[in-house]
Amino acid sequence: MKTQLLAILATTTALAGMAHADEVIFAHGANPGNPRYVAAEKWAELFTDCTGGADTVNHAPSATMGDDAEMLTSATAGIIQVTANSQGAMSQIVPEIGLLGLPFLFEDLPTAWKVLDGDVGAMIDERAQNAGLKVLGFWDNGIRNVTHTDKFVATPADVEGMQIRTPPDQMTIDIFESVGASPAPLAWSELPSALQSGVFDGQENPLVNIYSAKLHEITPYVTLTGHQYQATPVVAGLAWWSGLDEAKQTCALEATAEAGKIQRDLVAASDADLRPKMEAEGAKFAEADKAAYREATKPVYDKYAETFPELVAALREAAGL
Repeated sequence: MKTQLLAILATTTALAGMAHADEVIFAHGANPGNPRYVAAEKWAELFTDCTGGADTVNHAPSATMGDDAEMLTSATAGIIQVTANSQGAMSQIVPEIGLLGLPFLFEDLPTAWKVLDGDVGAMIDERAQNAGLKVLGFWDNGIRNVTHTDKFVATPADVEGMQIRTPPDQMTIDIFESVGASPAPLAWSELPSALQSGVFDGQENPLVNIYSAKLHEITPYVTLTGHQYQATPVVAGLAWWSGLDEAKQTCALEATAEAGKIQRDLVAASDADLRPKMEAEGAKFAEADKAAYREATKPVYDKYAETFPELVAALREAAGL
């Protein structure tokens, strides 16, 4: 135990040493080619230019600073400064953000963005600050679909018993339990090997994540379920944020918003653009019976309405349900 503690302290010290007073570590889990990666590169450029070079950005992609949950912890501890993170991991700290993933809540991405850029986003930021994090803005993680190793899942009956990987997000787990699947959370970085080894029958993600991680090569049956939306909250450690002067805070917010426009546009375009590319590489597509899925997942709304009645009602109204 003593040896393990010493190793952890040594690692923490080394990571902390990566960040100097004028260096910002911007970390995330996406690989090159993913819109999150592209936007983080742009954020680094914009923030550096805005500060006149007084601050530089160390872009740390591909989960090199740990998984999403670890990056959130590192941000609160000051080991990293900013992370483009996940709705699932964030919901473990700010449960309200998980409600954005209620099944079939948003008909399209612009509707989701309007909600996030308004009062709901401000409320999530307030809750996050109570936990030592500052929400700089919301990028996108798309509307999610299911991939399987050897079949389509057009109806809820097709999902029964399916071993499916989910992010560490209780909402997603609840959705798949409601249709009879056997969901289990796993870190994004571990997913390809888990699929290849047969631990899971499949997984669920927006097409852009599926394509950039080459998951369609392992699970080529893509069912367009559109079962859930998820955001990419861009968050900073509150201690770092509070130590910035007003001008640099403005730089961080503006960089997040401008890079976010690029990221959102890339995600929005990805479904139409990626399907023919994925089909050319062997993926097969089928439409889901969304009416059947909506009916089967109604109990998820009932569960969360008991805990967050006002917010669930407000989200349904804002989303036009």
